[in-house]
Amino acid sequence: MRSIGHFVGGKEIKGTSGRFADVFEPMTGEVQAHVALASKAEMREAILNAKAAQPAWAATNPQRRARIMMKFLELAQRDYDKLADRLAREHGKTVPDAKGDIQRGLEVVEFACGIPHLMKGEYTEGAGPGIDIYSMRQPLGVVAGITPFNFPAMIPMWKFAPAIACGNAFILKPSERDPGVPMMLAELMLEAGLPPGILNVVNGDKEAVDAILDDPDIRAVGFVGSSPIAQYIYERAAATGKRAQCFGGAKNHAIIMPDADMDQTVDALIGAGYGSAGERCMAISVAVPVGQATADRLMEKLIPRVENLKIGPSTDPTADYGPLVTRAALERVKGYVETGIAEGAKLAVDGRGFKMQGYENGFYMGGCLFDHVTPEMKIYKEEIFGPVLSVVRAKDYNEALRLPSEHEYGNGVAIFTRDGDAARDFAAKVEVGMVGINVPIPVPIAYYTFGGWKRSGFGDLNQHGPDSIRFYTKTKTVTSRWPSGVKDGAEFSIPTMN
Repeated sequence: MRSIGHFVGGKEIKGTSGRFADVFEPMTGEVQAHVALASKAEMREAILNAKAAQPAWAATNPQRRARIMMKFLELAQRDYDKLADRLAREHGKTVPDAKGDIQRGLEVVEFACGIPHLMKGEYTEGAGPGIDIYSMRQPLGVVAGITPFNFPAMIPMWKFAPAIACGNAFILKPSERDPGVPMMLAELMLEAGLPPGILNVVNGDKEAVDAILDDPDIRAVGFVGSSPIAQYIYERAAATGKRAQCFGGAKNHAIIMPDADMDQTVDALIGAGYGSAGERCMAISVAVPVGQATADRLMEKLIPRVENLKIGPSTDPTADYGPLVTRAALERVKGYVETGIAEGAKLAVDGRGFKMQGYENGFYMGGCLFDHVTPEMKIYKEEIFGPVLSVVRAKDYNEALRLPSEHEYGNGVAIFTRDGDAARDFAAKVEVGMVGINVPIPVPIAYYTFGGWKRSGFGDLNQHGPDSIRFYTKTKTVTSRWPSGVKDGAEFSIPTMN
């Protein structure tokens, strides 16, 4: 049985808490590894290690830090297949989907390679008589990331790449459900030339999380997960004076206008709603056709596509999606389907009885499709995080616009239409952080910023893009005056430029 410890000070170490968690292989339902769960003392040791290593790293010039990022990209490409296989076997997503997970993370590493430019300050010569003013960006010190199971490669890289490029040391607390890939990424960073102690991976549960939040040497925390935990982490981090960017749940809507290309729309809904078994914070989980005729055309095309989804083991390259991450996750999603039926929604496709031949103990579930869902229902209000799509029929455009705008979550939304005026109006008015126009999963590219509104995001600065550099640095402004031989005498009023 494989045993997973922690990665601290440039090497993997065994856990000493005596507590472990099972890491399952979702395809088979079998336990494939045990991962150590860190104590508060173990977390403190990792933080002290990072604190000792950080000053020398901060003093390393940005160009040399960028070269290490470039070398990491090269090594990650070398081990691409190995990383994807481990990710698929621990998470359950298919290997092609796992490669997408890795690639979207590497794109943020590519962005971080531009750190010599991204950290440049500003300079004003002659701001006053003989006075120059300039600003500089400096790293915070030791920062941390608490990342979820559903993107075990992408989101850790979204966090640690810009943070480390800025000159910080980083503590990564990944999900204990699939910790293998984060450990591998830390090893690759070390091989790329990152000094020991700058990237540490400490596996754990709530005890490790609270240790991060309460530690005085952690200056900033990034989190992705559920909204209740995001709010908890944001509030507890703020109480101890930390910066925090915490991203929570989602209920992403797709608005289907009467003029939409229905075949392209259904393709988009199938991929965005059921890919990765729906375990994505940017998954489309609500389809909103505008008008009864649009709804009827949508359901006519959607039902057979959901019925014919190919579910398979993660290693099957032809599968549309694989198993869910754990049996608990599977039972939770089935519970939501039962709730939807009880609430009066019409279950047009029921995938709860799906069994994978030869993998009967795996965590598989067929696609489910609800029709006639209403905003009062629990299955509309809450994030299901599984292969379940709900159809909410809207009478007109204004009702369709209100649905995502009034929902407590505001992560992503999409509109499908041929009408440029409608799309422009929707993008301007909808109360959601990321908008797709004929794009079902509007995850911005790495040099833009990623973040939702309302209960999907807590904190002022988002992930990757320019916001990540602002989040992981502090600005220092210097006002400089060199004596010119003129003695003006003491001034007792506030300085001005008059």
